[in-house]
Amino acid sequence: MEAMETPFERELEVLVRARYPLLYVVTPEERRAEELVRLTANRLQKRLHIWTLTRGYEPPLPLPPEGERRERLSPEIEALTMLFRPYENAVLLLKDFHPYLNDARVIRLLRDLSPRLHSSGRTLILLSPLLKLPSELEKELTVLEMPLPSREEIAHKLREILLMLRDKPGVQTEVPPDEFEELVQAAQGLTMEEIENVCARSIVEHRQLKAGVILTEKQQIVRKSGVLEYYAAQERLEDIGGLDVLKEWLRKRRAAFSEQAREFGLPTPKGVLLLGVQGCGKSLTAKAIANLWGLPMLRFDVGRVFGSLVGASEANMRLAIRTAEAVAPCILWIDELEKAFSGVQSSSMSDAGTTARVFATFLTWLQEKKAPVFVVATANDVSLLPPELLRKGRFDEIFFLDLPTESEREQIFAIHLRKRKRDPAQFNLKQLAQVTKGFSGAEIEQVIIGALFTAFDAGRDLTTDDLLAEIKATVPLSVMMREEIDELRTWAQLRARPASQCPHS
Repeated sequence: MEAMETPFERELEVLVRARYPLLYVVTPEERRAEELVRLTANRLQKRLHIWTLTRGYEPPLPLPPEGERRERLSPEIEALTMLFRPYENAVLLLKDFHPYLNDARVIRLLRDLSPRLHSSGRTLILLSPLLKLPSELEKELTVLEMPLPSREEIAHKLREILLMLRDKPGVQTEVPPDEFEELVQAAQGLTMEEIENVCARSIVEHRQLKAGVILTEKQQIVRKSGVLEYYAAQERLEDIGGLDVLKEWLRKRRAAFSEQAREFGLPTPKGVLLLGVQGCGKSLTAKAIANLWGLPMLRFDVGRVFGSLVGASEANMRLAIRTAEAVAPCILWIDELEKAFSGVQSSSMSDAGTTARVFATFLTWLQEKKAPVFVVATANDVSLLPPELLRKGRFDEIFFLDLPTESEREQIFAIHLRKRKRDPAQFNLKQLAQVTKGFSGAEIEQVIIGALFTAFDAGRDLTTDDLLAEIKATVPLSVMMREEIDELRTWAQLRARPASQCPHS
């Protein structure tokens, strides 16, 4: 299959043709970058010389005449001094040269080389996974970030792999269009080498390409970051009682990350903010979204972002954002958002503005992000949320999850009884729902667990009377925090959308 030209390749070719002398390509994909540079050099009929610390230039550059040879220099200095000799029409690729950019001699040599390279039509490319750019070279070097493979490149690579496997006995290479779309979506955010490796693993394990196997590779990216946590979501929407409006909203956006949705003109969903009373299913809903949409879920613990070193917190926030975008499409879950950024207002006095700067970075990304990262944030105390977060455009929708209604409490009892291998039909659910007015879903679950302990201790099975006795002994949060909940409901009536069809009056 004919290789496709990428936007990065086109930009690289333009810069080489325009005689830009010094380029700095940032990418972890060394092999892929080298291939693209080689293709560009071939198209422009230029010789390509690749330098590494261990091997020097390959193929070797012409040696100076015997009389000109001087004492042995360090490899990095020699790599640059060799370029002062007349030698035209070449592309020079230096791998992992970034550690030497702290050396004053290297900086001076690069600045001296720049006009000579330009006049002789040569381009020197520094290739590195890290960007270390001294201020002296900011005007000399042109920085290019090589993006991870696009959807088109991934689809091209997967078709290439399936084509190569066509003659292998026992391997399923016929993939329906919808499954192929799933494979492409699962592979987004991986490097080309990671895609090749995980596809080989999938073929060895299952004799076919499976999206689930490709998704497991993304766990590695998250583990290496140290800021985010990969969450294997087992929860389903069926495990949540009530919240019919919120569930319907989520179901309608189930295929929103697909290529068909893009062609239809739909924007990628940004995120949802779930506000509400404690124990009413906010975190449970966040986990269920990942299962419903078939996307990897990352838990963002903002506490891990804050480091002791100056500038570490801001760098950690940028790392968390980059990691989430690398794994995209994915769901980024931020639990108890108000606790994460509650100190923004007093940040200048308490921590020299660190929290405010971290929050500003997060806020800007939330508004401007292009990567398909769906942010699910939950919050209990709306008074602690910075007002900037609630502005339109940050989230697609703000939902308020109130205490469950009577019919919802019936559903919750049935769900938790079924989860504990009991038949809900054997219990008087209507009576249980009536006497638990003001109970949250979490409190209903604890009622069932407490009653199960009582029945187990008595050496018999669970009955409705056990549940009623446990309910009588429980004081719900809605009684202990009546004023706070009333205040929250008043706020939500005008500013948030109810998650249930029949909200409390």
